[in-house]
Amino acid sequence: MLDLVAVSKHYHGVPAVRSLNLRIKAGQVLGVLGANGSGKSTTVKMIVGLLRPSRGVVSWHGADIHDQLLSYQHLVGYVPEEPRLYGYLTAVEYLELVGGLRDIPKATLDRRIGRYLELFGLQHDLYVPLSSFSKGMRQKILLSAALLHDPAILVLDEPNSGLDVASSLILRSLVANLASRGKVIIYSSHVLDAVEKACDDVVILHKSHVVAFNSVTKLRDLTISGTLEEAFASVAVDQNVTQVAQDLAEVAVG
Repeated sequence: MLDLVAVSKHYHGVPAVRSLNLRIKAGQVLGVLGANGSGKSTTVKMIVGLLRPSRGVVSWHGADIHDQLLSYQHLVGYVPEEPRLYGYLTAVEYLELVGGLRDIPKATLDRRIGRYLELFGLQHDLYVPLSSFSKGMRQKILLSAALLHDPAILVLDEPNSGLDVASSLILRSLVANLASRGKVIIYSSHVLDAVEKACDDVVILHKSHVVAFNSVTKLRDLTISGTLEEAFASVAVDQNVTQVAQDLAEVAVG
């Protein structure tokens, strides 16, 4: 069980996240939504252990993750929002590097790398430098790297970035399958449709605060049209979306 208890994060006195309380259980897929500057990325990085809270505790099975950070991070698979890969490495070399850092035995690692690259349709690009990969191909490498060590916690930050429709559908089914195996999954994205279909529960952040935390079904039921998009707009969008869109369309013709 992953808990965030009264977690806050400040940068030079400016609050990015305030008094966040979350509990994510095994087998649960939690969507994290928020506009730019809402505290979403900061929350994700605190869950991964890349940032230490200014106040409060992030705990795994009751223990502060920062008391044994390396042990905790061995349990985490992470797909970051920014795909920073070593472009001079091939797909195989990069995954071998990640697997070595994860202490995966070589025979097991070789088998898993071959299988992931085959299933992601990259078997013909094994020895091509990552610098020549498309955005979607790089995303598949990041997903493979996150899954290599069979993590107990999977943190996905904009996981659909660059993926085509077929790969996005595979990702959604993969998330459901991993949840059924008892994984804790955090799914952060701006793609509301993807979150709506992949997640059980959603937390919505706005100006560093939690403004909604409920199941996808209950959030949809609170709106007229019954969509997560409308629920998000009602609590986390300060502008009149329709009016702004109309004004933008008229700028060049006025």
